[in-house]
Formats: sequence, C-alpha cells, structure tokens
Amino acid sequence: MPSPTKPDKKPENVASVLKVFSVLETLSEEGSAPLARIAQKAMTSKATTHRLLQTMRDLGYVEQQAQSEEYRLTLKLFSLSARALEGQDRLLKATESGMARLSQETGEAINLGVIDETGQDVVYIRQIESSYALSLKCTVGSRNRLYCTALGKALLAWRNAAEVDACLQKMSFAPVGPQTLADASAFRNDLAQTKAQGFAEEIEESEAGVRCMAVPVRDQAGQSVAAVSIAFPLFRYDAAHREDYIALLTQVGREASEALGYRSEPAQTGPAIIPKV
Repeated sequence: MPSPTKPDKKPENVASVLKVFSVLETLSEEGSAPLARIAQKAMTSKATTHRLLQTMRDLGYVEQQAQSEEYRLTLKLFSLSARALEGQDRLLKATESGMARLSQETGEAINLGVIDETGQDVVYIRQIESSYALSLKCTVGSRNRLYCTALGKALLAWRNAAEVDACLQKMSFAPVGPQTLADASAFRNDLAQTKAQGFAEEIEESEAGVRCMAVPVRDQAGQSVAAVSIAFPLFRYDAAHREDYIALLTQVGREASEALGYRSEPAQTGPAIIPKV
C-alpha cells in the first residue's frame, strides 16, 4: 500500500516567517513598544507575538526593558546590515569623494540609492546630511517608491527594457506627493526624457516642498547600479544655479561610473562652485 501523503508544511512555514518579519518591521517603526501594540500593528495574536518575541530575545535580536516591559531591537540586526553593506563596498568607495564634493559645494542632503529586491522601491544606502538646520533627513535603509523619486528615475532610465517593463507591472502609482506621476505612460515619458538629458528630476512628486535631482552610477556594461541625488527644500533651490547643479551632478556620476569600469565621453566643461545660500 502507498504510504499516506504528508501534509504540506510550506504554507504554514511561510506564514510563520511573515509574522516574524512583521514583528521586526513593527519594532523598527516604533522604536520600542509593549506587547499589545506590537501584536496590533503586526496583526498577530498576543500569544503568537509573545512567543516570537521571546524567541527573538533568546537569539539576541530583541531586548525587553525592565521597567516599562516594552520591547525593542538590539544592535545585532545593525551588525547584519553592516555586513550586507560590505557587499556594496566598491560602490560606496566609488561614490564617496563625489558625494562629499556635492555636500561641500551645495550644503544640501546627498543620497545614494539602489533598487531593492522587489523592483518597486529605492533603498537609501548612504546619506550625507545637509549642513543647514532645516534639512531633509533620510535614514540609511529607508525606502521610497521608484516612480516618485529622482533616484528611482535615474536607476530605471539606464536599465534594459525588460527590467523596466517588469518594474512597471508592479507599480501602483498611488499618490505620494502633490505632483506624483499618475500612470505608467507618464512615467515612461519621464524616463525617456531623463535618459535624453542625462539626469533625473522630480518636484514635489514624493513629498510636498521637496525638489530632487539625480544621476545614475553605471557599471562596465553601462547599466545603472545606483544613483546619487541632491535633495532641496523648494524654498532653498536656486534656479539661477540649475546648470551648475546639473554639471556638478553629471561629473560626480561620471567619475563614480568610471571607477566601476564604465567608460564615457570626456566632459566638455567642469562644474562651477555653487555658493551656499
């Protein structure tokens, strides 16, 4: 007689993994939180959440504060993230001096982003904060949608058509900022313009009062592997220096790309030094 078929455990295992990451993401967003709050946001029962938290605590990823009894993440996850970033070491080194120069000459926030594993988001893997008291802050590891950011446009405009099509199929084009692009057609047109002019731009597409410009960082094959951006508060963006911003960004992108093996045409002119406001 044939042996009875064993029940498939995969759906149950997948559900457990999803619950674990839901709890981790909740703690990442909350900083610290009591059991009831974590269970509510992670959409799991208190009993399940408590069991997961105790396991994570035993493994060293979560700690419980003695007085408040709230849970929070430990630095063990940070060490994992740091090791993951070591895999981007060549990219970080290639962009280091250029990002520093952008920061010094503009005083604004400078970001380095890559496409995440889902093909829907840009992940910020490095930021140099603005020198101004009122500035735009973005933590390393945070994400934003590709379709509403200058980084996302710069990343996709230099990818092959099949990759762009695959990404577009996943995009919802849900409004994020006052000027978020409405659909795939508008986004394709923007990507074409981005590639033609050599840089990406967005004005209040991801956030009210914010304007960004970005350029791709390309590998030996000419494909974008990252993008570098300048993020301006609208009130501090100086239209008179637009061409200087573009020239400076373009040079930084070209130098970083060449450090990764890409060979481009020599620059026609060097960037101007941009006086800070």
